[in-house]
Amino acid sequence: MQTWAAPRAHHPVRATVPLPGSKSLTNRLLLLAAVADGPSRLVAPLRARDTVLMADALRALGVDVRDDGADWVVTPVALHGGQVDTGLAGTVMRFVPPLAGLADGAVTFDGDAYARERPMATLLDGLRQAGVDVEDGGDSRLPFTVHGRGSVPGGSVHIDSSASSQFVSGLLLAGARYDKGIEIVHTGADTVPSQPHIEMTLDVLRAAGVDAAAVTAGTWHVAPGPVRAGTHVVEPDLSNAAPFLAAAVVTGGAVRVPGWPARTTQAGDALRRLLTAMGAAVSLDADGLLVQGTGALHGLDADLHDVGELTPVLAALAALADSPSSLRGIGHLRGHETDRLAALCTELTALGADVTEHADGLTITPGRLRGGLWHAYADHRMATAGAVLGLVVDGVEVDDIGCTAKTLPDFPGLWSALLAA
Repeated sequence: MQTWAAPRAHHPVRATVPLPGSKSLTNRLLLLAAVADGPSRLVAPLRARDTVLMADALRALGVDVRDDGADWVVTPVALHGGQVDTGLAGTVMRFVPPLAGLADGAVTFDGDAYARERPMATLLDGLRQAGVDVEDGGDSRLPFTVHGRGSVPGGSVHIDSSASSQFVSGLLLAGARYDKGIEIVHTGADTVPSQPHIEMTLDVLRAAGVDAAAVTAGTWHVAPGPVRAGTHVVEPDLSNAAPFLAAAVVTGGAVRVPGWPARTTQAGDALRRLLTAMGAAVSLDADGLLVQGTGALHGLDADLHDVGELTPVLAALAALADSPSSLRGIGHLRGHETDRLAALCTELTALGADVTEHADGLTITPGRLRGGLWHAYADHRMATAGAVLGLVVDGVEVDDIGCTAKTLPDFPGLWSALLAA
């Protein structure tokens, strides 16, 4: 890791920022293509650490994932055993094990040091209920081994998915290839977080001809049957737009993201509503999304339960606002790449904000911020939050800007280009 001096903006940022493809869509489409009835093409997928890890995980099981210019062509084959490196990618560690149950042979999973701290018990429990043989060290965390037998009975699975929607999505994506399909019943008292991601999963399944639906609130069903191969165009990653759009807000500038879809299941689309509430001027037209700083930056009172991935950048904006903010419904962020609530509280407090950490959120009262070392905790979204603060606070340094490669290749280069525009 090399400390990165976050560049200061000395004028309003005015730029157009084309963004690479959505990580969430790329990894769902890769997984689905691996069980399709023929070759599929992913047009303009994201090529970043998390998606390369997914492609390599599929290759480890025998799937042919081939580069074709900027695209990926995925050709399914009979799956075999192998070793999967999950890195710190939640989608890899939670989407691939349900697929591994269909392999003929043992598939071992392990990842980065932080990955071994991420909760996995819900998924392993669900796999066992579906008839998959899973061997772990007794703590229901990485590393573990799935002993694939070439088929999975499937059927009804009752799990508490309060910690992550990825447990639901992972089982749904492989479920069409299970003998009886899959029905997932959420048993927790709290609702499943990040519901747009489940809608995204159902959306890509239905587009591939799969009978997939939310039966009731907290119950989802995928019928057994074929998965249609096809060509899939990957949308820009809207959550990765957050720091760039925030740059317009804090500098009084204007940033446009081309290709912003009029309809999408991506959680990042909530930025339109949330940034408007904080005082920005936001408009969407055929040329993309335009966010303009107005000179006003208000505190935010919001339940971010369904869009928790936006929290770090929104918290950075809250620390610069003209009134306190209450960010709620995000207790599940404690199980992400790091405990994001504790990390944000620690880092914002160190820079001069008054932050109170609650069980499910943060109260942020702006203060006179000062420079200092911003710790990223190997978390890409923490790192980009530090970059936003550095635009208007002298002397902010991010200890690990390289971790942004998890979902956004060459973030430092994109950030420099933004400021140079």
